Amino acid sequence: MVCKIYWYEKPVLNDPILIEGLPGIGFVANITALHLIKELNAKLFAEIQSSSFQDLAMTTGNGGTYFPSNQLYYHKAKQGERDLIILYGNTQALTTVGQYELCGKILDISEELGCKYIITVGGLKKEEKIEKPEIYFTASDPKTVKEALDLKLKIMNGHIFGVAGLLVGLCALRKIKGLSLLAETSGLYPDAAATQEILRVLSTILNLEINLNNLDAAAEETGNILKSFGIVSPISAEKKSREADYRWFI
Repeated sequence: MVCKIYWYEKPVLNDPILIEGLPGIGFVANITALHLIKELNAKLFAEIQSSSFQDLAMTTGNGGTYFPSNQLYYHKAKQGERDLIILYGNTQALTTVGQYELCGKILDISEELGCKYIITVGGLKKEEKIEKPEIYFTASDPKTVKEALDLKLKIMNGHIFGVAGLLVGLCALRKIKGLSLLAETSGLYPDAAATQEILRVLSTILNLEINLNNLDAAAEETGNILKSFGIVSPISAEKKSREADYRWFI
């Protein structure tokens, strides 16, 4: 196995938008995806497993195990909304080849379900104190750039590592719109404040009313999940020696 899709259901969706929510700086994407899944009662329909994910299994406490994975959920639109595909997971791939193969599978699923617009989410690390996180963006095409500027978002300069950047870069090759939204964050912990600003932008783009009352709970759950994979923990010599394994996380 290199990268394999397990389908549980093939939903019929109307021009859906995919929201990416894999671990990264400030775990903004993770919290965003988890919050949307819970608030919208989104339904799991597929899972991606890859031999480029971490080589471990975690115990559940009752004798079971679970593994690094990426899951896909769907939400059928109510009046005025858009159908959504939500990508959620506890890891990205640990190699460059693995990241490209993972993004290829994500795009395959998106195309099969009629998706023509992908929005990736992440954090933008800032060393100084952040009073109110600002949102930066990059996009796959001039029209999407204009739409983002109309929302008063700031243009991102630099590199976006991992799935959040790679998906947007690959979108144009398949004639899919891509937009990456990055919220300022210290990057040291699951950042609910940064996620809140991302969700406000998403609510406008998606014409979706998003309840933010349970956001802290999603941030806490995200932290607990990622601690179990050794991703959220105090910096140690051992962790520093493995930083190359988490290039997508930097």
